[in-house]
Amino acid sequence: MDNIDSTLWKFDQELDARGLVCPLPILRTKQSLAGMTSGEILRVVATDPGAEIDFQVFAEQTGNQLLAMSSTDMEFVFFLKKR
Repeated sequence: MDNIDSTLWKFDQELDARGLVCPLPILRTKQSLAGMTSGEILRVVATDPGAEIDFQVFAEQTGNQLLAMSSTDMEFVFFLKKR
């Protein structure tokens, strides 16, 4: 997954998971996606060092699409498209 400029992406909802550690960023993401409709995009901002791998695995296991991600100084931004 390439690093992208996260300011250029459009999204439908945003989740601030900064300061949360595993498994909370993923659990909050699941809750947010549950309230969204298919095709909508969720932007997630997280600081957990394991988030990069966690979100890749989460997308594979759930069928939601990890469209893009970026990272800067231990802050990660993910764009997930609800299946």
